[in-house]
Amino acid sequence: MKKILFVIIVLTTCINFYAQETQDIDPSKPTNLYTQINTLGEVSLGNGFNTYGSRINFQYAFNPDNLILAEVPLLYNDATQSFGLSDVRVRYFHALKRYTDQKVFAIAPFADVTMPTGDAQKGLGADTWSLAGGVVVGVMLSEKASLFPGLSYVYLTEPEISGVGLQTNLSYSFSKRTFLFVNPIATFLENQTIWTGEFNLNHIVTPNKFKINIGWYPNFTNEIHAIRGGATFFL
Repeated sequence: MKKILFVIIVLTTCINFYAQETQDIDPSKPTNLYTQINTLGEVSLGNGFNTYGSRINFQYAFNPDNLILAEVPLLYNDATQSFGLSDVRVRYFHALKRYTDQKVFAIAPFADVTMPTGDAQKGLGADTWSLAGGVVVGVMLSEKASLFPGLSYVYLTEPEISGVGLQTNLSYSFSKRTFLFVNPIATFLENQTIWTGEFNLNHIVTPNKFKINIGWYPNFTNEIHAIRGGATFFL
C-alpha cells in the first residue's frame, strides 16, 4: 500500500511539473493553486520583545482546484531568550468555480487552522487554537489589477470567542514577473477588533521555477510589525 501511495504521489508531482512547463504559471492570483515550497526569514518587532527566525511554507496542489498548505515557523524570542517551534498553520483551498471573460473569475472556499504548538510562556505561541472557514472571490479590475475579497467565520478556543474576518486583498502586476499584494485584514471578535495587514512584493526570477519576495506584516492592534523575505520554489 505504501509503495502504491508513493507511486501515486510521484506521478501526480510529475504531471503538475509537466503542466507548469508547458504553460507559464501566474502566482499573482491567489486563486491559482500550485505546488511550491516557500522559505522565509523573519524579523518581528513587538512591544518589549522581538522575534527572529524562519518560516517554511509547503503547498501541495492535488490538482488545479485543490491545495493544502502547511506553515512551520521556527523563532527566537529575545525577551525570554528562547528558541523553538512557534504555532503551526494548516490551510485548505478549493477553487469551486472558475470563469473566463468575466469580472468575477473565481470562487474559492477555504478552511484555516492554527495550532498552539509554540510555548506561550516562552513567547513562541498564542496558546489557542484558531479555527476559520470562509470563501475568497476573484474579481478582475483591469489587466494589471485584481481584487480578492474574503469573508470568514473565526473561532478561538481560548478564551472561547468567535467572530468574522474580512480581507480585501489587492493584487497589482507591474509586469509579467513583478507583482504586489496589498491586503488589509479586519477580524471582528466578540470583545475586540483586530486590525492586521499583508504587503508583499514578489518578483519571478525564473518563470515556473523560482521567485523572491519581501513583505511587511503589521498587527496594528497589538503593535507588532513583522518583516519577511525569502524565496519560492515551484515544483
